[in-house]
Amino acid sequence: MLVELGGTKILFDPGNLSHGFEGVTDLDAIMITHQHPDHVDTTRLPALVDGNPGAARYADPQTAQQLGGDWTPVRPGDEFDVANVHVAGTGGMHAVIHPDIPLIDNIAYLVGDAENRARFMHPGDSLFVPDEKVDVLALPAAAPWLKIWESIDYLRAVAPRVAVPIHHGILGDAGRGIFFGRYPEMAPEGTEFRVVADEESVEL
Repeated sequence: MLVELGGTKILFDPGNLSHGFEGVTDLDAIMITHQHPDHVDTTRLPALVDGNPGAARYADPQTAQQLGGDWTPVRPGDEFDVANVHVAGTGGMHAVIHPDIPLIDNIAYLVGDAENRARFMHPGDSLFVPDEKVDVLALPAAAPWLKIWESIDYLRAVAPRVAVPIHHGILGDAGRGIFFGRYPEMAPEGTEFRVVADEESVEL
């Protein structure tokens, strides 16, 4: 997901189910929530970094250590500025996939400005509910670790002005119809569920 706020461009989670990010340039930052390959494609990542030599690089602590180099670890409670926006790290852990699978780091990012520190939230693979009122939420819409009722309850708990689905690359067309039909039906009052087509942009 590519987000532009106040002229600042941030790319989140360039993973192996994503496409089109190789040609993205003029980024101010690249932010990774956690180490799973659908959130960081280590094969294609170097080309993205080379094409954006001025971009700051942030990731959860485990992924930052794995990637090495100039990747800055972000922990819950960390706050920093990227160009014209303010970023806060929150959350901290990946959702439980199965009790037998060890938990890993997962940092959620709140991106905002002086008027609203949570204009956008990317939770990665978590259902972390922040204290701040989120304006636009990247909503995990489908995942091996996720039941639809959990995502619906998460949407209701955060109650953003707009929710944009993410993490739906595992769904076929029929599945997307089912999931994307339920979310607007069951969203809280005042929340718009907005699907953005691949490689298209929308002003929110």
